[in-house]
Amino acid sequence: MEIQGEVTAGFEAVRDAFVRNFEVLGDRGAAVAVYRDGRKVVDLWAGPKDVEGGEGGDAGAGEPWAAGTAQVVRSATKGVAAVVPLLLHQRGLLDLDAPVGAYWPEFKAGGKERARVRDLLAHRAAVPALDAPLTPSEAADGISGARAVAGQRAFWEPGSAHGYHAQTYSWLLSELVLRVTGASLGQWLAQEVTGPRGLEFWIGLPAGETGRVGRVGPVEPPSGMAGGLKTRPRRNVSDAWADPSSLTRQAFAAITPLPDENDPEFRAAELPASAGIGTARGLAGVYAALLGDTQDGAGLFTPQTRRLAGTELSSGPDRVLVVNTRFGPGYMLHSPASPLLSAGSFGHPGRGGSLGFADPEAGVAFGYVTNAHAKSVTADPRAQSLLRAVRASL
Repeated sequence: MEIQGEVTAGFEAVRDAFVRNFEVLGDRGAAVAVYRDGRKVVDLWAGPKDVEGGEGGDAGAGEPWAAGTAQVVRSATKGVAAVVPLLLHQRGLLDLDAPVGAYWPEFKAGGKERARVRDLLAHRAAVPALDAPLTPSEAADGISGARAVAGQRAFWEPGSAHGYHAQTYSWLLSELVLRVTGASLGQWLAQEVTGPRGLEFWIGLPAGETGRVGRVGPVEPPSGMAGGLKTRPRRNVSDAWADPSSLTRQAFAAITPLPDENDPEFRAAELPASAGIGTARGLAGVYAALLGDTQDGAGLFTPQTRRLAGTELSSGPDRVLVVNTRFGPGYMLHSPASPLLSAGSFGHPGRGGSLGFADPEAGVAFGYVTNAHAKSVTADPRAQSLLRAVRASL
């Protein structure tokens, strides 16, 4: 195994954990990046660019992962997308306590008139699924998704409980941002956040960047290394997924059939719940920019917005993930179901492996991306091994 990149003295444990991910935990192609106080201290990559390129990171069986290789990060996209509404709030353009219908009148239908913007961001808007799922093309067309969630009946009284809006979060957040700014979420993110800082992360992949993106795919983890949500024996997310009538199954099946993540149409789609594409450096760099840019030390988020990002808005039983989860405004927070660096961390995992987060107290920003999507929902063993190594290095 040939590891590319570099680590700063004191963070060698992260490199050791990264090697172990390939040798023991079955990674194929992956990258990890860490910033501390605005300075890059870890930037590593290894394996093939495409998941089919070889087992155990055998780059000789295909094009090797390069410094600029990017991958689909699934729900880790949600954490990057959350930057947009929080910056709009910071600039006085979006009131988190206002009804969603104040910006998007059509959303008031189906018992959702009391849903607030903060409910939408914290998975309390009560529309985690659709009575009539969308096709992949409809999901990506920029019109059908917003129309569907606006007309969807609420599954519970908005604001009274939370349940992970796995797919519908794309259209909820996209339409809200469009109504407030007149621009799509992906466009606004590129113009205001990633573009000016040269960060390699996109929600809606530009045609000129397609060549850098590797192919992702499912892999079977080594025996005993399945990871994912830890739940009570009586029921877990896998059982709920297997039940066609469960809200879990309906939520993840809001797009049916599930999109092909290697399809150019999916990669170009602005789906802030699932279709973000980036390098580990880009994913970590977004979170680093929230804490403090390397150029001048000033973060995109003010201290007040950073505190808001880590403020708990939802906690306890999740009606979709069937375990206890914690959410802030757009971010998953530290919990046994999704461990982050500390209680003050905010970020988001991606189903199957990817993880991005910020920890304001430690001044740490973290990004891990992989082309080998395991069966984990959160708490992937590879990401968690790297996270523990970062904690030990601190």
